[in-house]
Amino acid sequence: MTPAVDVAILGAGIVGAACADALTAEGLKVAVVEPAIAGGGATAAGMGHIVVMDDSEAEFALTGYSRDLWDRLMPQLPAAAEPERCGTLWVAADEEEMRAVVHKAAYYGARGITTETLDASALAEAEPNLRPGLPGALFVPGDWVIYAPFAAKWMLDRALARGAALYAAGPRALERGRVPLEGRAWLEARHIVCAAGAWATTLFPNLTIRPRKGHLAITDRYPGFVRRQIVELGYLKSAHGAANESVAFNVQPRRTGQVLIGSSRQFGVTGDSVDRAMLGRMLRRAIEYMPALARLDVVRAWTGFRAATPDKLPLIGPWPGAPGVYLATGHEGLGITTSLATARLVTDGILGRESVIDAAPYLPARLEKQPAHA
Repeated sequence: MTPAVDVAILGAGIVGAACADALTAEGLKVAVVEPAIAGGGATAAGMGHIVVMDDSEAEFALTGYSRDLWDRLMPQLPAAAEPERCGTLWVAADEEEMRAVVHKAAYYGARGITTETLDASALAEAEPNLRPGLPGALFVPGDWVIYAPFAAKWMLDRALARGAALYAAGPRALERGRVPLEGRAWLEARHIVCAAGAWATTLFPNLTIRPRKGHLAITDRYPGFVRRQIVELGYLKSAHGAANESVAFNVQPRRTGQVLIGSSRQFGVTGDSVDRAMLGRMLRRAIEYMPALARLDVVRAWTGFRAATPDKLPLIGPWPGAPGVYLATGHEGLGITTSLATARLVTDGILGRESVIDAAPYLPARLEKQPAHA
């Protein structure tokens, strides 16, 4: 039987939408299968931060490549996606962290990323609502913030305009080359891309990822209160640590004048309701760095689940033992940043061409022999 489409994509978050956009741009016939609202899952529970990260060479390569792709795409994004090149301030809490600022600046500089080191007075001038006495920060001016749910919808709409099809169906067991739809219908596809985030284990029970719950809160409108994405340097310990629960200071200005506040991480939690104790920890951490936040009205708090892997790198590429099946999951808190690079790697793999960056560090085969939830 002739397949109905070249590629079936499972999931219409920002990773799935970016894959649909990239694949249809190459002339491939694509179908997207999504049970809910496009961009309504982990995409809506992210901070919309487009950031170059340096926890490992592989992470730097993927985030740096993807930020370059975002740089090219941003002029095309509609205003509703709220693209803002406000940059990132990595704030040091003490002199030990200021030494980390020096190291981070050297690392970025050696790899062509522009940075600026701020001392205490320059930091206070840049962000006057930070607490007094902070010794300084590293400013990365090339980073962006966006409203990710709308960006995902826009990319999906571009794919649909090129002829892609959208099916409302939840994840169920796959058959070779076939994706189950509602009722007894099946979708035939040459290739299947699983971009289902933390729920990919529904389709692949032995997949080595775990759902990690995160909270976000957003304030009423206070234009100018925060000017840049601000992250504590300790965030990296929180984001990549082994603790089941952690919080870190992370705030973001929105074009609406609102302040988006993060971040928290929890393993081993299944319910999506707001955990008031965890939310309180997260807000208190933010107030430690930015005391005036205590005077702002928080109008909404919500949660989401992000797919985390044991080695902190996403799973991008062919799934061993399942011909034609590609994974595009395991991005944890960097799915928005790395969505475009992920889409390029997936597209390159399907088309059999070499990628701009080495795809090997992200291949799912690297974790094939590890048990689920390792």
